[in-house]
Amino acid sequence: MSQVLPYVWLAGADGVDIHELLQTRRQELDRLLLEHGAILLRNFDVGSMEKFQSCTQLLAGAAAAYIDGNSPRTKLSESIYTSTEYPAELSISMHNELSYSHAWPARLYFCCITAPRSGGSTLIADSRALLRELPPEVLAAFEEKGVTYVRNLHGGAGATIGKSWQQTFETEQRSVVEQYCRDGAIEYAWKPDGGIRLIQRRPATALHPRTGERVWFNQVDQFHPSTNPPDVYQAIMEIYGDDPFEMPQYGCFGDGTPIPDSMLAAVRDGMARLSVAFPWEAGDMMIIDNMLTAHGRSPFTGARKILVSMSS
Repeated sequence: MSQVLPYVWLAGADGVDIHELLQTRRQELDRLLLEHGAILLRNFDVGSMEKFQSCTQLLAGAAAAYIDGNSPRTKLSESIYTSTEYPAELSISMHNELSYSHAWPARLYFCCITAPRSGGSTLIADSRALLRELPPEVLAAFEEKGVTYVRNLHGGAGATIGKSWQQTFETEQRSVVEQYCRDGAIEYAWKPDGGIRLIQRRPATALHPRTGERVWFNQVDQFHPSTNPPDVYQAIMEIYGDDPFEMPQYGCFGDGTPIPDSMLAAVRDGMARLSVAFPWEAGDMMIIDNMLTAHGRSPFTGARKILVSMSS
């Protein structure tokens, strides 16, 4: 049965401060998060980076850096980042953060400093429910084959697309990147132009470590070039169609075979049916269980400042 998403916890007349709430009601918050997948804390006025950081430090789990992260962000402190810095007119497709990596955050924390004039929702969807939404033959194919993620990260020189390997791994040292790849069973190859190719093979689903529930836990549709607008998709295929492993990023089945467009469409359609939007208000804070709940972003107008933190 679908749960209310997100669970909304409003500040009450008792005047309990957010810090006191996070300290004294942690077990209740944990239970609600496992049940619903996301909690929106509203009217607690978490309206600054400093207050947001102090709140995340009170919650369970060590702060996690955005190492191996694929999205453009600005690191504001050791544990606080901006939300993905894509143009306002674009959507960000639904995904579970770092599901392509061997080390993903257990929880995500969002804080609204400035609400957009319109749009800009952080969309959320139940990853458990998606398994029930997918056609059985689609789910079976993904579970049997798994998925492969390919990234070609540039070295920061010349005309570039996407993040450099230095930005992705927050280091200038190749040896640090190589050790990370070895630890995570990531195939890697340095390229003559100073870039690096990364190939990560992952399961398409996973078991939640605390609830034991099976969840859809991959973002291969986001890596596939068909996630782009049709004209961009066509241009990418014209350039890289003969060797998709040369694309800036690419997704296919775990055995290297292409994923049919119809299956990618089934995944995206399922996510679209399940996605929930709510308008951000300045001072809002949201906690997401990263395995139980996928997230994305709708286009927006006006200024929008959402901060993100992660924990293991």
